[in-house]
Amino acid sequence: MLQTRRYDLDWLRVFAFAVLIFYHIGMFYVSWDWYLKSRYSAEFLEPLMGLTTGRLALLFVISGAAVRFAIDSKSPGKFLPERVTRLVVPLAFGMAVICAPQTYVELRYRGEIEPGYLQFYRDYLGFGDFWLGRPPWNHLWYVAYLLAYTLLTVACLPVLRVATTAIGEPVFAWMAKGRAWRLLIVPAIPSVAYTLLLDPYFPTTVMLWGDWAYVAHTLTFFFLGFLAAKSEDFWRTVDCALPTSIVVTLVLGGLLLAALLNEFVVTADPLLFDAFRVLKVLYAWSIIVTLFGLAGKFANRPSRMLTYLTAAIFPYYILHQTITLVVSYWFTVNETPVSVEVAAIILATVLGCALGYEIIRRVTLLRPLFGLPMLASKAEA
Repeated sequence: MLQTRRYDLDWLRVFAFAVLIFYHIGMFYVSWDWYLKSRYSAEFLEPLMGLTTGRLALLFVISGAAVRFAIDSKSPGKFLPERVTRLVVPLAFGMAVICAPQTYVELRYRGEIEPGYLQFYRDYLGFGDFWLGRPPWNHLWYVAYLLAYTLLTVACLPVLRVATTAIGEPVFAWMAKGRAWRLLIVPAIPSVAYTLLLDPYFPTTVMLWGDWAYVAHTLTFFFLGFLAAKSEDFWRTVDCALPTSIVVTLVLGGLLLAALLNEFVVTADPLLFDAFRVLKVLYAWSIIVTLFGLAGKFANRPSRMLTYLTAAIFPYYILHQTITLVVSYWFTVNETPVSVEVAAIILATVLGCALGYEIIRRVTLLRPLFGLPMLASKAEA
């Protein structure tokens, strides 16, 4: 019997956001460009962080599936206002309020502005002596993309319903009749093509408009989730492919780790670099399939903890980077042992998100600002 809700996807959504939160903490210590940098370097984290390459693709697949379940349970006229409100309000509030401290500490760290948050904030909002000219959605770009894809889904809903029957079901049925390679390779083919044909010409900007390569990647994964959400053939194939997908993920992960550890050699050779980029795509999809299989086998059931985390994770996502950056900035101007610094940033981020959510969910006016319905559901209460 087909489920009306997949609890395994809820668990994976929580898992993906949790990985993202710790990934952003790690960005303070690696050599990659970010808002701030610690006085301590931990470049050994880079290969390990590189192995999380599928985290955002996983989120977009889950988001597409969530939209499918939601839009099938109510009319588009009811679905659209509810969903748009729950995305537009947090995005607007986040850009105006939550992201501002991130820009402030970044500019202070770079020595581009003088101390004084109120003066900065007037400039940030466009009311000061000069305009900062910086797009302010920072880590909330995912919300902006999700909003755009949701609007596109509603606009194309008749076409998507036909595509589900005419394309999705036959393709998933074909996958179910074959070996695991069909599931592990065929859905990744579009991203391989984008990687080779679009990525070199359209660098990722997370600005939506003009970010055509990344839009192609993420929108394809979003629509894949939409098409696969209620396909019994797809989920049955995932279950059957689990042993193979685990082995493939370990093998591809080992190759990717070796490439990341020899990054300068790989990037110096154009052919090797193209192979490396294709490897990342295949690994990302294989780990998504593996996570789907493991979650479906061991975590596809409701629980009180899941109910709590499902409601909490979006406010956590909105809050986390601001907390991380503000606390991290203090350590850029105050020298402490690295163990104290790391522990303080992790604890401040996690506890700050937890405390923030506990306040948010109890204050009716705050709830919509962080993507929660105005009134708590019975399950959440």
